[in-house]
Amino acid sequence: MLELIDSVPGRVMDRPAYHADRARESDSLVGVLWKLERAQFFNEQGDTAWDAFKAGDWGRVLEIFESERESVTARVREETDRGFEFRRLRVVEDPPSAYLRWEMHSHKVFAESGRPIRVIAAKELADLESVGPLPEVHVLGDRVAYQVHYEADMTPIGAKRIDDAEVARAAAAEIERLYERAEPLLDYFAREIAPLGPPEYPTRRRA
Repeated sequence: MLELIDSVPGRVMDRPAYHADRARESDSLVGVLWKLERAQFFNEQGDTAWDAFKAGDWGRVLEIFESERESVTARVREETDRGFEFRRLRVVEDPPSAYLRWEMHSHKVFAESGRPIRVIAAKELADLESVGPLPEVHVLGDRVAYQVHYEADMTPIGAKRIDDAEVARAAAAEIERLYERAEPLLDYFAREIAPLGPPEYPTRRRA
């Protein structure tokens, strides 16, 4: 199903409308929100930690990520109390891109704060990617899925909302199967990211 998401009809929304729509849906959700992240680079325009990374200030990057720990912990606790869980599955290529190395330091704080995040190697998706990489997908429970849309430079511009419950259930089940085969983020981080030291922002983007 995941490889077919791009061809499924849905309602296209710009970024503000998508964020507002997803917030409304997730605020009332009891169950699991799945997030599949496939691309190895995103243009995180407007993100202060991204700006610090581009400026070469790695110390500031880590400060910003660490400053989020308390609020993330509180958010996870509130979500748990209302029966909601946000599970993220991060696809990684080898060697990890500079973007991925930057992002993993943020994910580390989230994982240490209680957010369930797992990592799976891109080669494990080969049977699903015969026609190209899987899309970036969010699935809320068994009722709605979003395919996130990007500009050519991977700046996010919105999403397509899919209200077909059968599609949402199938996509969630497929992400869950991959998630069960994946490893905890913190294990991956300790083995593959920590030994590399601070990354440098690439002058030319690589996929």
